[in-house]
Amino acid sequence: MADTTQMLKGILDGCLLSIIKDGEIYGYELAARLESYGFTSFSEGTIYPLLLRMQKEGLVTATLRKSTAGPKRKYYSLTDKGEEELKSFIKRWEQLSSSVNYVLNKRGM
Repeated sequence: MADTTQMLKGILDGCLLSIIKDGEIYGYELAARLESYGFTSFSEGTIYPLLLRMQKEGLVTATLRKSTAGPKRKYYSLTDKGEEELKSFIKRWEQLSSSVNYVLNKRGM
């Protein structure tokens, strides 16, 4: 059986977009926020390649800013295209979760 990390692969993009939609955020803070929501089965390094890909696809923008505690930080913001992708993800997720819940819950009938 696939572990949680495998199951999360396709879901993590949508979760990242949703968090970024709440406001500009840098990578470490994004990872900490995910962990606070219960996403503990992946390494912090997992999100950086995803953010880079999303940046290349035009879903997010990145801006380097000074940090009071060390080197500059890269802050991520959602683009209009990213907001559209998030809406699309939410629609797909609702359909998928509804179907999975139906299959799992019918077993108890």
